[in-house]
Amino acid sequence: MSKGTAQQNQSGGEIPVVGRRQPCPCGSGKRYKACHGAEGGAAKVRVNRPFEGLAAECELVAMREFVPSATARLPLASGDEEIELATVLPMAAAALVRTDGTSFVGLQVQTKSGDVSRDLARAVEWVRQAEPGQSLPVVGPEDAPAGTVPTRLQDLVDPEAALDVRVHEDFSWWMPEGVEPTGEVAMSLERANAAIMPTQRLEAEGLHAAYWVDATDRAHLRWVRPEPEEKLVSALARLSARGELALDSDSRYAGSFRAHGLLVPVWDLDREKHPTEWVEPAVALGRRLDEALASLDEQPLDAAERRARDGLRGRQVTVR
Repeated sequence: MSKGTAQQNQSGGEIPVVGRRQPCPCGSGKRYKACHGAEGGAAKVRVNRPFEGLAAECELVAMREFVPSATARLPLASGDEEIELATVLPMAAAALVRTDGTSFVGLQVQTKSGDVSRDLARAVEWVRQAEPGQSLPVVGPEDAPAGTVPTRLQDLVDPEAALDVRVHEDFSWWMPEGVEPTGEVAMSLERANAAIMPTQRLEAEGLHAAYWVDATDRAHLRWVRPEPEEKLVSALARLSARGELALDSDSRYAGSFRAHGLLVPVWDLDREKHPTEWVEPAVALGRRLDEALASLDEQPLDAAERRARDGLRGRQVTVR
């Protein structure tokens, strides 16, 4: 990029040219020469929270990171077409159109850029032009038309729309009804079904992106939360200090992991209980957590709660 020109940031605004050793104006924390000032820099910049600004952010993170088999209608702003968002597609494809004309875009895919939202948008644009039976193995920066402003998922969907996630027991939905898989697709389907962990979305009013997962030796509740990490950890610490962090006596808080800019707390559960038995305890825990979050504005953590917070921080890992 020559001096005196500018690239466009994720929101469509311009990134000004600065000295190569100065911080990049995009806010990545990198020097300009290692970010937007590098050859192909805009494509390499990692967006840590790719689904920010979408009401469906937490569900998108869950589908991207740990829900094995699920689909959801993509809430396109145009409203004039139907595209299914999927966790995993055959051969881990980025997108495909089934022979019956049903269009899918995959979330758990290999990415070539640092912005999952941009890659998904390119997959959506590809599937709009694809014919039945076609698939897109991977999407990357080179798939964007030259000279165009990068489109992101936020540009294509209704930002206020929730995702109606449908969790499936297996991957039979890969195939149109009455069609038997063959060749590589059949092998991919067999492998995917063999590796699947039973998962169920806990559904109740006010309960979002909370999933029961059977990990063979134990069951878990994995709950994607939208709050800023520091505030969420403080609220969890407040509940921990009060002995109110478990769902019930048959559960315990296990830790948390970070994924795409959000924190995902995890609880170990008694796997002998049916998933639906955890809905009511999860709702009650959600209420306690909301109260703890609200109380932080007026009541700072005391010494016991700060010690609890330090302990919780030691059980955090970053996935992406």
